[in-house]
Amino acid sequence: MTDNILIEAKKLTMYFPVTKGIVRQRKVAEIKAVDGVNFFIRQGETLGLVGESGCGKTTLGRCLTRLIHPTSGEVSFEGVKLGEIREEQLRSLRQKMQFIFQDPFDSLDPRMTAAEIVAEPLRVHTRMKAKELKDKIAELLQVVGLDSSMANRYPHEFSGGQRQRLGIARALSIRPKFIVCDEPISALDVSIQAQIINLLEDLQKEFDLTYLFIAHDLSVVRHISHRVAVMYLGKIVEIARRDDLYRFAKHPYTIALLSAVPIPDPRVEATRDRIILKGEIPSPIALPSGCNFHPRCPHCIPLCKREVPPLRQIEQDHWAACHLV
Repeated sequence: MTDNILIEAKKLTMYFPVTKGIVRQRKVAEIKAVDGVNFFIRQGETLGLVGESGCGKTTLGRCLTRLIHPTSGEVSFEGVKLGEIREEQLRSLRQKMQFIFQDPFDSLDPRMTAAEIVAEPLRVHTRMKAKELKDKIAELLQVVGLDSSMANRYPHEFSGGQRQRLGIARALSIRPKFIVCDEPISALDVSIQAQIINLLEDLQKEFDLTYLFIAHDLSVVRHISHRVAVMYLGKIVEIARRDDLYRFAKHPYTIALLSAVPIPDPRVEATRDRIILKGEIPSPIALPSGCNFHPRCPHCIPLCKREVPPLRQIEQDHWAACHLV
């Protein structure tokens, strides 16, 4: 892993309009899915992104890869600001950024064979001849642990783990530098999850890949990530190196999340204090004033209700957005 920043987001915002009316629609509110996010990912590292369902993790990943255009803010990839380049330039840059989707069955066209699925990006971005294309498909299938004899099968003929491997082969086909892994193991059996995680780690070493790894399972994130970002209601509340976050978390929300992770030692587990957050998650349509977390925070002070805490660096490679830190 190097210190070179591959991708960076500054004040990245994505609001989805809420409309009312059938014939004549009018905007009545906004869903603040991503709200002024700042972070970077270094070349060759894995940034884990965790948070509750609906906090904006997937939307953030889609904004980074320009699958959706953000409302405001900017994303820089290798120093190029994606919002300032033309569509033709963005098209050529897309082959360096790929996406592995959560549900391997929904993300694969059921009418296409495995060979056609893997070949599609190659046909769009390269000019390979038929023989070269066939050899490349066989190579990619073998790289992700599938037999080349499976090339003519359709998605429904694969198991869940095999379908996810096929999705990974498609993402790898044009040798990207950056891959967003959007909960790539959550739809798989536990017995298969470790295989996919190990595959992603091996591919990262072999092809010098950079990952944004989105997940709910904090133990998986700790295993695969170099740094971890914690997201709550559209904002990143803490970013730190993996071991620093799990040992010295600063934000109350991060501490509460980590308290829910079981430790495989009964004696240690018996001495831990489980933090149960009170109240419901506020709606992203009507966010609370000040800090988004203050209605559920056990350490809330009057300042938290008035002012939004900035994401400040508190130690080397450790940022937190909390007035009490």
